[in-house]
Amino acid sequence: MLRELVQAKLMKKLSPEQISRQLRKQFPDDPQMQVSHETIYQSIYVQGRGALRRELAVCLRTGRAMRRPHRKAQERRGRIPNMINISERPAEVEDRAVPGHWEGDLVLGKNGRSAIGTLVERKTRYLILLHLKGKSAEEVEKAMVAATKRLPETLWRSLTWDQGREMMNHAQISVATNLQIYFCDPASPWQRGSNENTNGLLRQYFPKGTDLSVHSPEHLEFVAAEMNERPRKTLDWLEPREALAQLLSESSRQPAVASTD
Repeated sequence: MLRELVQAKLMKKLSPEQISRQLRKQFPDDPQMQVSHETIYQSIYVQGRGALRRELAVCLRTGRAMRRPHRKAQERRGRIPNMINISERPAEVEDRAVPGHWEGDLVLGKNGRSAIGTLVERKTRYLILLHLKGKSAEEVEKAMVAATKRLPETLWRSLTWDQGREMMNHAQISVATNLQIYFCDPASPWQRGSNENTNGLLRQYFPKGTDLSVHSPEHLEFVAAEMNERPRKTLDWLEPREALAQLLSESSRQPAVASTD
């Protein structure tokens, strides 16, 4: 049934991403009737055969019967072993209904020699900045693990990052923090839009072409606090810190589950 439904939507000129999002709305409680846009592409370009493949491919906006390869972009960044693609990310992350799902990236300084790590919680847009002495995988791992100690464990469910080599130690981070880490497709910053937007705003404090290593941990705390005090239209004009405080307050009021032992 799902296959036929997807095919019908393709015939109506809906994009795979539109189909994926529409199915999540139509069948929110039925994972069997949900599918990622990447899976739809794969079913056309990899699994599809003959006339049906050509017919469905023509329905795509590109109209191509062969998918344009992205291998060169991956080769430029260097492939990360055992990474889990964003297409495997559960629907609860996408709709922002459940807190604790984060997006992360690096803001780079002059000639890419210095960096600041950025973490944005998808539901509240709450920002944490990571002070880095370098941009090695070991440095990012240490800063990430330390950052997760600043908020309750319930607010650390997943992290979505791009395929930068600074996340080569993602497995160690997952073990230390219980975070499930997902990786975006190459050259797809919109797949972590909250983080990308925040990084753009941060350039007011950290202009391009400057040395970011001069900023102390205290200054990063100051910048993060100012960002978290900005009212956001997407939060109905709440500040991210207020939205986070509401979540923590609601969590503290929930009754504990009785033990069955």
